Amino acid sequence: MKPDVLTLAVDCGGGGIKASVLDTAGTVHAPPVRATTPYPLPPHRLVRTIASLAEQLPAASRATVGMPGMLRHGVVVATPHYVTRSGPRTRVLPELVLHWSGFDMRSAVEDALGMPALVLNDAEVHGAGVIAGAGLEIIVTLGTGLGNAVFDGGRLAPHVELSQGPVRWGLTYDDYIGEHERLRLGDAHWSRRVRKVVDALRPMYLWDRLYVGGGNSRRIVPAVLERLGDDVVIVPNSAGIVGGVRAWELEIPGTAHRD
Repeated sequence: MKPDVLTLAVDCGGGGIKASVLDTAGTVHAPPVRATTPYPLPPHRLVRTIASLAEQLPAASRATVGMPGMLRHGVVVATPHYVTRSGPRTRVLPELVLHWSGFDMRSAVEDALGMPALVLNDAEVHGAGVIAGAGLEIIVTLGTGLGNAVFDGGRLAPHVELSQGPVRWGLTYDDYIGEHERLRLGDAHWSRRVRKVVDALRPMYLWDRLYVGGGNSRRIVPAVLERLGDDVVIVPNSAGIVGGVRAWELEIPGTAHRD
């Protein structure tokens, strides 16, 4: 019998990084390990943090890394959180913008871990853990900011960084329904903002199913949950880890899996 393939799944967020090792059925083979996202965060510091977490877990044969921002074929185009001095909503450091722009994160992870890797936007990995693979499926993740991904018949669409789109008062979606505003407004007011965003996106995408995940999806108050619509499903944050396995089954434009 062919031995089971173990996947190192790493979920990189604005405030924390967590990793686990799973088999092809999605069973976790060790308790997840976590680290606070260090800042300032040049690319190689993030790679070292991922390698340090991997050393605390059982050996795997491939890795999936989800991180915030715009990535194409494992190469970073932009990552707004990681170019700041002390984390989201702090000063952007021009030298970090230069370090991250065009950085081949996939190759760096593969070199550091000695195994094939996928590096995707974190919402894309999250979505891989929940989609049914039929119709137009959208996921938005609510956490430090807003993440998003689009799947058509199970095929990952090219990424659009919705988080950086303007909403109102000069705010981006990241600002408008990110963690900072949830803490400032309280869950009830913030939840109404989430509903406004869902209602605004619906006629743009005309999805078959919208999944709402991320750590703050559980903060949406019941009164708002009831009014989001039958085409909206709240999914657990654990999908970000399980998606690390299922991401290898996706058809990803321009990506050849090297396992």
